[in-house]
Amino acid sequence: MLERLITNIKNIFHIPELRTRILFTLGMLAVYRIGAHIPTPGINNDELGKFLLKEGGALLGFLDIFSGGALSRLTIFALGIMPYISASIILQLLTVVIPHLTKLAKEGERGRKKIIQYTRFGTIGIGLIQAFGIAMGLEGMNRGAFVQSPGWGFRLMTMLTLTAGTAFLMWLGEQITERGIGNGISLIIFAGIVARLPAAVVETYKLFEVGQLNGFILIALLLGMIGVIAAIVFLETGRRKIPVQYAKRVVGRRVFGGQSTHIPLKVNTAGVIPPIFASSIIAFPATIAGFIQIAWVQDIGKMLAPGSLTYTVLYVSLIVFFCYFYTAVVLNPVDISDNMRKYGGFIPGIRPGQRTSDYIYRVLNRVTFAGSLYLAVVCIIPEILIYNYHLPFYFGGTSLLITVGVGLDTAQQIESHMLMRNYEGFLAKGRLKGRSG
Repeated sequence: MLERLITNIKNIFHIPELRTRILFTLGMLAVYRIGAHIPTPGINNDELGKFLLKEGGALLGFLDIFSGGALSRLTIFALGIMPYISASIILQLLTVVIPHLTKLAKEGERGRKKIIQYTRFGTIGIGLIQAFGIAMGLEGMNRGAFVQSPGWGFRLMTMLTLTAGTAFLMWLGEQITERGIGNGISLIIFAGIVARLPAAVVETYKLFEVGQLNGFILIALLLGMIGVIAAIVFLETGRRKIPVQYAKRVVGRRVFGGQSTHIPLKVNTAGVIPPIFASSIIAFPATIAGFIQIAWVQDIGKMLAPGSLTYTVLYVSLIVFFCYFYTAVVLNPVDISDNMRKYGGFIPGIRPGQRTSDYIYRVLNRVTFAGSLYLAVVCIIPEILIYNYHLPFYFGGTSLLITVGVGLDTAQQIESHMLMRNYEGFLAKGRLKGRSG
């Protein structure tokens, strides 16, 4: 098995186009990591970094994951790619509500390019608003001690720097998608998460050296992580297949249809969007409460802090809600039923039309319920281990879902390039599955 894997990795570099794409991707990710250490002008970064790590709260810790630590250091990539993700999700949700966007979504390549253009404009707008908020917040913290020259000059410079950093990352992601391997935006987030892993390993080893962790707990953590990763791989590639039969049609002298296929319903249709939304909604009031010195506000902040029972119940409830909400946005059983009937398709034993859409809706509800529970369990594992048992489980929850999912998708693309040129894939039998198919 190991020998086969080594041989397949060598085969990757025997394909000139694939080798070029991989090296280009690695080069662009290196540029991203270099930029994540360039400080924003006009700020005392060392003192600010210490203050934010101590007082930043839940929201900072959550957003810092997606910026690869750039937010806590307030570098030129402090906003990371989150404004682009927010704009993409907002546009995707508005597509269901606004008829003009719905029409564009159905126009193929032309409509897709127009929606991408709107997403870029939205990214710049969100970036400017967030950068302005950061500039105003820095001027207000410790009476402006972290800002060298407060005023509109500093605010405009910060807005320009941070928004330009986000725009550059957006361009970088598009270049990776077009000329590299994998999805560029996802790989940038992946690189930011993985970049924090060595520091977490070193910190865990230090805890082991001083006796805070024993060998048994360390091995149990390692085995638990392997088990969680295996479960994520299994469920992210899991499908509920609804069989579909197409009736034969005679057009002129040719016969069409007559074949059997299926509708693949993913166990986790919503991906990582539910935990991202849930974490953001809970973390925002908890972080704001941390800066308001009023007793009852502080109590609310403690109730919403990670590790509390209220936080866990609310977090799980929001994940389940957003799983159903996002699945309802991207999958419409009525549209699926109408398209099947238009091309002469039907589910065996189910009448076309309303009965078919009702059947798909019932199956989708059951699959979504299982997927939402899976997401909730994966996301609360690190919360339980870190805050209840004080164990250093750094690599879990949303970050683990993103890392495994992006790794699967990228490996699937690499395998597709290999199979196109008559090389063997990564698996002895069958093909490697990504999240999309």
